[in-house]
Amino acid sequence: MDPLLLLQAAVMGLVEGLTEFLPISSTGHLILTGALIGFGGPRAGVFEIAIQTGAMVAVLWEYRARLAWTLRGVRSDPLVQRFVRNVLIAFIPAVVFGLSFGSFIKRHLFSAVPVALALIVGGLLILWIEARHKRRYGGRDLAGERQARVESVDDMTAADALKVGLLQCLALIPGTSRSGATIMGGLLLGLSRKAAAEFSFYLAIPTLIGAGVYSVWKERALLSAQDLPIFTVGTVVAFFSALWCIRWLIRFISTHDFVPFAWYRIVFGSIVLATAWTGTVSWTP
Repeated sequence: MDPLLLLQAAVMGLVEGLTEFLPISSTGHLILTGALIGFGGPRAGVFEIAIQTGAMVAVLWEYRARLAWTLRGVRSDPLVQRFVRNVLIAFIPAVVFGLSFGSFIKRHLFSAVPVALALIVGGLLILWIEARHKRRYGGRDLAGERQARVESVDDMTAADALKVGLLQCLALIPGTSRSGATIMGGLLLGLSRKAAAEFSFYLAIPTLIGAGVYSVWKERALLSAQDLPIFTVGTVVAFFSALWCIRWLIRFISTHDFVPFAWYRIVFGSIVLATAWTGTVSWTP
């Protein structure tokens, strides 16, 4: 196995894990990183989706106690049944829209300029949502802030879940961010920061499993046993970096808002646009 390919797989796994649960777009960063390090082609596209499994497993590990409680009570506990129902309701729109528009989006939007534009627009939306949230609840989510309409994922209604699921569909556009759409959308709908972030984590489980399995099965003719080491390295690195990121983000949002991520998106997106326009950087792998 080519050591360079393994190194590229590790870099891509690191980027996936660090960006999957932050509102900065893992897909967008993978597209741009792949262009910079020369990791491209049809198999690379399958790889980028498949290694999301590593990030998903990090959620399973971090929330294993809650998930075990869910499995034990799914037949008899109404609270558990409502939680599972809400996750499934939120997942369904991604399936419908993904199957309907996924191929079109990949053909036309999986390149540097659309990603950069989505990063900038998403950053501006985060700034607007944060300003609106502060006007409504009196500042950051500190002890003195007024209580959000939905403080816990257990307080969410089916309507809340459906709305978050519809907002997740925006992440089909690379550069938008699945976690950004669900977390910031959750704030817009009246969820607390903790509830919005945790529901985004739980929703990632069926979403990332579904996307990974579907992509690998659909493109299975492109893959061979020789690809296994690359996929393994990328997935393992994605798991450990995502696990660290999940724990860090939960601590971060207890005392901070998402404004720093908004400015990061705007600045990074602007740099990509400027370098693409001037030809300073070739963003084609």
